[in-house]
Amino acid sequence: MWEKILVLVWVSSALAEQLCQPDAVEGYRVRLSIKRALGLQAYAWNDDEMFLFRATLAFAMRNHLSNQDFQVSNIIVCDETPRVTFWFVVTSPLNASVLVDKADVEQAVRKSRHRINSAFLLSDQTLEFMGIEPTLAVPVEPEIPPWLIAFGVVTGTVCTGLILVMVSALIQNTCSKTKKKFDEDEEQNDDVWKTAESIPTYDGVYNMSFSDEERFTQM
Repeated sequence: MWEKILVLVWVSSALAEQLCQPDAVEGYRVRLSIKRALGLQAYAWNDDEMFLFRATLAFAMRNHLSNQDFQVSNIIVCDETPRVTFWFVVTSPLNASVLVDKADVEQAVRKSRHRINSAFLLSDQTLEFMGIEPTLAVPVEPEIPPWLIAFGVVTGTVCTGLILVMVSALIQNTCSKTKKKFDEDEEQNDDVWKTAESIPTYDGVYNMSFSDEERFTQM
């Protein structure tokens, strides 16, 4: 019994080594930059983390090919390095000796990329599937529509222009009234001076009779 189990394990390991190799046609290389992404909060990469990676890949394959029952054992990893890089391939649930097409694996990864990244607290730039382009972020819908912002800016500009025109007209009107009143006061003053100048003036006439009386009185 134990001999059969050991033989099966050996056969499985040998088959995995043959299927998963660096630069495999149906394989992908993965590179994780945990320290760069998390800094002092970086976690250590170990067998548990690798199991989680294989489980998330199995989930992604199930999500993409819903008619096939992928298991963790269908995700084969090889050529792992201390800098957390490795290769992986995906075997078919129906035949462990057959690899799943690379295009299907890519579509599965792209479809569940956010879930995979979230599992390791990483992003497309720190959890890289070499050969698979990063997914585009979902565009953020602004709370205020752009057309409403543009309308508000235009309306504000127009209102500001109208206020400036009205204030300018009011100032010009006030200045015009002040100048007109000043001109009227000047004209009135000119009329007064002209009237005063037109009144005739008479020089005094010496009365000789009073002079003679004064002389006889003294004698």
